[in-house]
Amino acid sequence: MNGSNVTTTESTVVRAKESGYDLPVYGLATGSFYYIHIPALCCIFLSFCSVVAVIILSFRRKSFRKFFVDWSKSERFIIYLALCDGGYNVFHSVDHLHYVISQDHVHPKELCEFYGFTLAVCIMGQNLMVNIVAINAFMLMYFDKNLDFGKRDWKLLSWTFGLPFVGATIAGIAGQLGPNGSFCYFDGVKGVTANICFTTVPLLIIIVMNIVMYILTWKRIKDKTRSLRMSMRQRKSSGKNLSSSQRAARTMSMFVVAFLIQWWSLALFGVWALVDADVPQAIHHFVTTFTNIGGCLNLGIYLIMRYKFQKSDSEETRSVGNTIGSIDQRTDNGENSQTDASLKDSDL
Repeated sequence: MNGSNVTTTESTVVRAKESGYDLPVYGLATGSFYYIHIPALCCIFLSFCSVVAVIILSFRRKSFRKFFVDWSKSERFIIYLALCDGGYNVFHSVDHLHYVISQDHVHPKELCEFYGFTLAVCIMGQNLMVNIVAINAFMLMYFDKNLDFGKRDWKLLSWTFGLPFVGATIAGIAGQLGPNGSFCYFDGVKGVTANICFTTVPLLIIIVMNIVMYILTWKRIKDKTRSLRMSMRQRKSSGKNLSSSQRAARTMSMFVVAFLIQWWSLALFGVWALVDADVPQAIHHFVTTFTNIGGCLNLGIYLIMRYKFQKSDSEETRSVGNTIGSIDQRTDNGENSQTDASLKDSDL
């Protein structure tokens, strides 16, 4: 009898979870498995198509050889973020597909760790990139200082991609990467602390910083625009309402808005998981939807920028036409004043 009781007791002991592979595949037992992965794959596909569109349209408009010479910072940011989103989309789509096809965690373990490594680098790289954008816009408005990213943006790229690469490498060596139940990232059992230190805390800090700098930047833009308009009314003159630094800051602020739309759900997920391990399914859906539309948001920013550039070029052409027409009219009237000869090349 005693032996029988011991055997029964031992058979009911739940084995301690040693890694993410001991976790159940999220949604498989509740019937929500496909509701997680299929929408995620659709969003990733649309995002990747948007990434391809941004890269093609950008390089059709300007030469790659003059990327670090003639391209503005905002135009280069578009390409850098597109590359982040593209890498994220490629590896994350294969990750989700693996789950859908096998209905199990990704095997072998090394492949899952590789997926986790690429996602960690792409996610953190994009977060740091947009944070630099927010800081640059803030510096433009409050200190009239444009950040120096070094020759060929080496300072920017070293910070935004070098630091995540080193961090993800350390996490991989320490065995912190693996399945978390839905996809491969930081291991759901062994990598909890690394996930908090590498994703949750930095993401929350960056989100708070970006929101504060975004509000302050827009406040300063509004104040300067209002002051400029009052000055123009007093002089009864016409001209552009925004300086070049203000326009650059407004453009860069769009990156901050897109960042908040894309990553708010992941920050919420991380905070919720710290309080309660049982995260509601709705938040899982938010994460798999919003975090996978980065390419679409980036395409939206590109189209807005392109529209503004075309509008600016149109206004400049119209201004040149009016100036030339005025010169021709005065010439027809026999007025050859020295004022005509004093027009600068920059005005034309």
